[in-house]
Amino acid sequence: MRLPIAISAVLVASLGFSAPVISQPPPIQVAKTPAPSSLALEQFKINYRLWKRQRISNYRYEFMRSCYCLPKATEPVIIKVRNRVTSSITYKATQKPADAELFKQYNTIPKLFDIIRDALIRKAANLTVQYDPILGYPTQININYNSQIADDEIFFTISNLQKTN
Repeated sequence: MRLPIAISAVLVASLGFSAPVISQPPPIQVAKTPAPSSLALEQFKINYRLWKRQRISNYRYEFMRSCYCLPKATEPVIIKVRNRVTSSITYKATQKPADAELFKQYNTIPKLFDIIRDALIRKAANLTVQYDPILGYPTQININYNSQIADDEIFFTISNLQKTN
């Protein structure tokens, strides 16, 4: 009776020693790409330089903001800049003057670049910016500073920028 147990033990032990070796696959090479924030920073630098090279002092553009804020602050406006200073802000639909206080952070292209720079410095959870390929100014800015906080997202559209005299 002990003999079958002993034979079984020897067989099991010998099987363990002759088990096939499973080879390890070579490690997978992962291509390293820059972090999204470094890509956004590089895009920012390139387009900011492009905008500065234009030396545009007088211009007008349409601006629209989407956010959880006052309705008057989200209506499309036309912003006119003369000698790099805002000269007027009017509602696009009515041509009536807008409350300049509602748009003071966004009333020149350099101030829009400041908004982007601030989002980069603050490491916004999501920052998406599209730039005009010829003049370099931002045409769309989408910022979510903290993905854990509801309703802190802002979205800007800048369109129809025209040089003026």
